[in-house]
Amino acid sequence: MNIETFREYCLSKKGVTESFPFDKTTLVFKVMDKMFALTGLHKIPFAVNLKCDPDRAIMLRESYSEIIAGYHMNKQHWNTVTFNDSLPHTLLKELIDHSYDLVVASLPKKKQALLATLN
Repeated sequence: MNIETFREYCLSKKGVTESFPFDKTTLVFKVMDKMFALTGLHKIPFAVNLKCDPDRAIMLRESYSEIIAGYHMNKQHWNTVTFNDSLPHTLLKELIDHSYDLVVASLPKKKQALLATLN
């Protein structure tokens, strides 16, 4: 999965916006104003920080050398995933979905209800 495919996949999810809140090279994806993914545009190979359940985060780090504790993030709740050809696209999409779902689940009920009304 390349950065354009990653970007398109993130933006296809309900309520997602993209921005550069930190600098001109760190692309951030948010759902209802809460971050679920970020990447440095200058990184080669392409890598993404994704939110993850703490127990699952440890298991993923032990299973895949491409997944490490979140760079410049809370190491318990974030992973840095290197998007290279060695990880299946289905796994990468599932990790993006997992991050998105965790953030949606943490939203206040009012924002969850608003999200549900969006197309």
